[in-house]
Amino acid sequence: MKYLDEFRNPELAQRLFDEIRSVTTRPWAIMEVCGGQTHSIIRNGIDQLLPVEIELIHGPGCPVCVTPLELIDKALAIASQPTVIFCSFGDMLRVPGSTKDLFRVKSEGNDVRIVYSPLDAVKLAQANPTREVVFFGIGFETTRRPMRWPSIRPND
Repeated sequence: MKYLDEFRNPELAQRLFDEIRSVTTRPWAIMEVCGGQTHSIIRNGIDQLLPVEIELIHGPGCPVCVTPLELIDKALAIASQPTVIFCSFGDMLRVPGSTKDLFRVKSEGNDVRIVYSPLDAVKLAQANPTREVVFFGIGFETTRRPMRWPSIRPND
């Protein structure tokens, strides 16, 4: 598969690691800032293949990448309910839970939407008075738990 097979080619990977070893002449400390980078490095064994002179420092990770698995799984369960419109910032849709992510929940026919502001979720609640709208508030300036708004009826 294009753009996937190239990154899983063991011969190419070996050539890249050989090249890294050949140009590493002094100690290096490299910090991965994103938790997704750290997960990929460890999952694929890259940390074990680098020369000993290269030290990887696992950075703080952004709130999206370091969200606890249990919280992601709770969000997936809520998003899977047929009466829910589940809203989140786009970067959360690819974060894996135990068995799937929000993109998978959406592909299964559930109503998962990307919003750009919590106010977008409020507008959705106003426009959908018979549905429960849930905003998954993860990010630098938001709370770290799902927020539920009761549907706001136009006459209320």
